[in-house]
Amino acid sequence: MDFTLSDEHRRIQETIREQNQGFKQALRLLDAGRVGIAAWCLGLGRAALEEALAYAQERTAFGRPIAELQAIQFMLADMATRLDAARMLTYRAAYLKDAGRTWRAEASMAKLMASEAAMWATTKAVQIFGGYSYMRDYPVERYMRDAKLGEIGEGTSEVQRMVIARALLAGAVGSV
Repeated sequence: MDFTLSDEHRRIQETIREQNQGFKQALRLLDAGRVGIAAWCLGLGRAALEEALAYAQERTAFGRPIAELQAIQFMLADMATRLDAARMLTYRAAYLKDAGRTWRAEASMAKLMASEAAMWATTKAVQIFGGYSYMRDYPVERYMRDAKLGEIGEGTSEVQRMVIARALLAGAVGSV
C-alpha cells in the first residue's frame, strides 16, 4: 500500500474535525470522564455499604449485633440514601449524553454528588468497622483511599461547583 502525505493530512483532518475547536473537544472528553468517575465512585460507595452492612450484622457489642444500634442504622441508611441520589444524577447525565442533549452541568453534578457520597460512605464504613478498618484484612480502608481520588480526578469538587454555578447563571441547567 502506498502512503502519501495527503493521506496522512486527510486522517489528521478527520481526527481534528473542526479547526480551532480543540478546547471544546477536550471539554467534551472531560464531561464523559466525569460520568465515568461518577459511576466508579458509585461502585466504591456501594461496596463500602455492603461491607459495612455485613460487618454490622456480624459484629456484636453489649450482647447483640451492632446493626441493632440506632447510630449504626442511621449511618447505613444515610449511606444508601446518598448513594442512590448520586446514582440517579449519574443516570440522568448518561441519559442526556446518549440523547444528544446538553449535559455538561449534569455531568458535573453527577461527579460531584457521586464522589462526595462515596467519600462519605467509605468514611462511615471505616467508622462502623472501628479499629478493624485500619487492617488490610478488610477492604474498607482501601475503598476510602480510592474514594478520595474520585473527589480529585477529572476536576476537584470545587471545579465541579464552578461548572454547575456557571451553567445555572447562564440558564443552561434543564431537567429531564
